[in-house]
Amino acid sequence: MEQTLRTVGVLDKSFSILTAVADGPRSLGELTGTTGLSRATAHRLAVALEAHGMLRRLDDGRFALGLHLVALGRTAAEQFPLAAAARPAMVELRDATGESVQLYVRDGDSRVCVAALESPHGLRTIVPVGAALPMDVGSAGRVLSSEGDGEGDGLGWVQTVGEREPGVASVSAPVRDRADEVVAAISVSGPIDRMGRTPGRAHGNAVLSAAARVESALSA
Repeated sequence: MEQTLRTVGVLDKSFSILTAVADGPRSLGELTGTTGLSRATAHRLAVALEAHGMLRRLDDGRFALGLHLVALGRTAAEQFPLAAAARPAMVELRDATGESVQLYVRDGDSRVCVAALESPHGLRTIVPVGAALPMDVGSAGRVLSSEGDGEGDGLGWVQTVGEREPGVASVSAPVRDRADEVVAAISVSGPIDRMGRTPGRAHGNAVLSAAARVESALSA
């Protein structure tokens, strides 16, 4: 029992390091300050995480998230039933709009991209699978947080322009389960130069149709 508790303690400490680095690269000193771990413990765990590809060392010696996490995130998303159910609708939405399409779910205070398709255009919005984004900016964040104060709310979709990232516009709609709970947000996003400053007018109905198709797939 004591050995199990020690093992869990190591996992908790390791996760605290990963969480700290998720906010940006950290020096060893910054890791100790953020996590509260001793310098020796933080160094030992960070080096072990680096050896497993969970962390990597930058040229200046700071620790950053490792590339192995990218593969794990992609695999986790592929194994997520919602992402698989949504893919046909996402392909249809991407082809209909010519813009990038994403599927987000809420994870605590963040929204995580669990599926993404890129626009065929050279200039396009790229959101990697596994990316954790803030809830308080962007149309998908508004949908998942039920704020619904973006323009277009009341029509079933929400649009934002240059809110999360300058030069980017997006339109999102909620995906609901059988209990009418919002389980995801499906979005189309692209450069303002192509999407315009009222992207919902052009793409709102297509996003709504995609959301409805995902809901049908989930209930099948």
